[in-house]
Amino acid sequence: MGLDTRNSTDVMDQLINGFDRALKTLTGGRQANRENPAQHEVEADLSSSEKAHVGGLMRVNHTGEICAQALYEGQALAAKDSRAKQSLLEAAAEEQDHLSWCAQRLEELDERPSVFDPLFYGASLVLGVGAGLLGDRVSLGFVEATESQVVKHLDEHLQSIPETDAKTRAILHAMRKDEARHGAHAIEMGGEAFAPSVKRAMSVLAKVMTRTSYRL
Repeated sequence: MGLDTRNSTDVMDQLINGFDRALKTLTGGRQANRENPAQHEVEADLSSSEKAHVGGLMRVNHTGEICAQALYEGQALAAKDSRAKQSLLEAAAEEQDHLSWCAQRLEELDERPSVFDPLFYGASLVLGVGAGLLGDRVSLGFVEATESQVVKHLDEHLQSIPETDAKTRAILHAMRKDEARHGAHAIEMGGEAFAPSVKRAMSVLAKVMTRTSYRL
């Protein structure tokens, strides 16, 4: 009877903590642990159209980081191996930095986060739990497949953003470095590499998010 009580308490604690993290993620209450890479860069003199474009791209990246928090939260919740769970939580902590940096940049550009962030968070959480329930090898493979898509999007954004916008470029370069490392580490931890056809399908789904959050 005592064991059941402890298990029930653990589940309730996880639910409470998870709700608290979700609330902080969606309301900007999660702070970065590392210095913003754009902190010492000078603000560029962007035209109104350039500023709106960069703002749209950073809104996409901010939403992507909202999704990343939910994905890692769900995957860690369902992880069976303690090492896999720790790896997911460590990656989530760095993604938290990205979220904070993107939010700061949006504010500097006089832009707001996507109105669809709560919807994307919920969908990503369910997806993360689902990936975790398929086993740690599949879950870690999902991390690599997701991060490869993120790196691709960041490369596209870096090509699209004005060369003079050193602040945004500094953030995206730092994010790209972390994302590539997360993907490689997931494979090193025993993740199962996804087939190219699966990655293409994931790319189609990612475009739905990017096109939606660019303007809204």
